[in-house]
Amino acid sequence: MITHYLGVAEDITERKGLEEQLLQSQKMEAVGRLAGGVAHDFNNMMTVVIGYSEFLLSKLKKEDAEYKSVEGIMNAGKRAASLTRQLLAFSRKQVFQPHVVNLNALVTDLGKMLKRLIGEDIDLQLALDSKLGAVRADPSQVDQIIMNLAVNARDAMPRGGKITIETANVELDDEYCRLHMEVQPGPYIMLAVSDTGIGMDKETQSRIFEPFFSTKEEGKGTGLGLSTVYGIVKQSGGNIWVYTEPGQGTTFKIYFPRIEEAAEARKQEEASDKSFRGSETILLVEDEEMVRDLAYEVLGEMGYTVLTASNGEEALQICERHKGPIHLMLTDVVMPKMSGRE
Repeated sequence: MITHYLGVAEDITERKGLEEQLLQSQKMEAVGRLAGGVAHDFNNMMTVVIGYSEFLLSKLKKEDAEYKSVEGIMNAGKRAASLTRQLLAFSRKQVFQPHVVNLNALVTDLGKMLKRLIGEDIDLQLALDSKLGAVRADPSQVDQIIMNLAVNARDAMPRGGKITIETANVELDDEYCRLHMEVQPGPYIMLAVSDTGIGMDKETQSRIFEPFFSTKEEGKGTGLGLSTVYGIVKQSGGNIWVYTEPGQGTTFKIYFPRIEEAAEARKQEEASDKSFRGSETILLVEDEEMVRDLAYEVLGEMGYTVLTASNGEEALQICERHKGPIHLMLTDVVMPKMSGRE
């Protein structure tokens, strides 16, 4: 009889845990849709603010009275745009450029920067699996994950402590997946970031991935660091879980699907000294009027002949009517009537 009651209790506890995961998942999806819609519109406005500011600065000299005012507008616009990029990452609408990567290489490359970032009173330990497999992810976004988790861990240890970054090949079985929604059985790469900090209570733990939720005092953070991590992990096809208790530190575990491919060498971006001026004809397709006007003005200033369309159907009509070559089409992707890809 006792065994029967224990079994029932375990079943109820398991079902309650899955219901909580479902509710949390639905809440994050709803918040993500809202954040993504707001961020997309706001990003368009900031594009115009920054674009026209840079356009005006290119026509002013540093000694001009208006230069500092315009520069201030541009810098404020860039800070606002940075926030929208984090919201777009949370809502999984950030530009995603996946490559086959080895997480060990990314962690090692970031090592020196992380040590400067977290300070001398925190010990950084790397526990990297020497036989680690590969994942398909955007390297710059994985860098963002590691940096945000490291900063979060640092802030949880105001008197110093230890941060451990660990990688491992793991197999998630049916039993694990039964207790963790949205996870499919199979081979994964685990990336874990642990700290010896103050930990979190259950109420805080249930909200840490929400945009603008923060336990830090005002002015010490945007509340977007962990929500950015959440969005990037989900966009990469992975899952993230947090294990924490008050006074016992915190561990974030991320599971990326493992793939059987060799990791690509990471390419370093090179600065170009090529001129952006030209005389060719460009077809500009953009449904947002303010962004379209800005792009038209900037490209025209560079010497290009610019044909503008507000949607795909209009662009096709311009192609049929235009006499002469169109050398390049510059298009928005998401538009009414017909997408940029179509």
